[in-house]
Amino acid sequence: MTQATAPVVRHAADRQRYEIEVDGRTAGHTDYRDRGNQRVFFHTEVGEEFAGQGLASQLVGEALNDVRTSGRRVVPVCPHVNKYLSRHDGFADITDPVTPEGLQWLDGVLG
Repeated sequence: MTQATAPVVRHAADRQRYEIEVDGRTAGHTDYRDRGNQRVFFHTEVGEEFAGQGLASQLVGEALNDVRTSGRRVVPVCPHVNKYLSRHDGFADITDPVTPEGLQWLDGVLG
């Protein structure tokens, strides 16, 4: 019997996302695009086989801590990131509101 390792969150800057790995397998990711000093999070997902383990919350929490360390601000377009922020007020000081102009910019960047 092999012992499971603790999930690990990595910043995959070349893909503009944070990934969470479980036993060497990518279990999920949260995607972003940078706009000036803002990191705009727009999508988070965790694979079905990893559901119910709290991985999305761990992923988002560690991603937000990295944003804080980098001196950037968070824009929570992604519903999961927004939900996380509503439950963890410790990031209010680095969170910017989602605006129509910001959504238009994101649509243009994502094509």
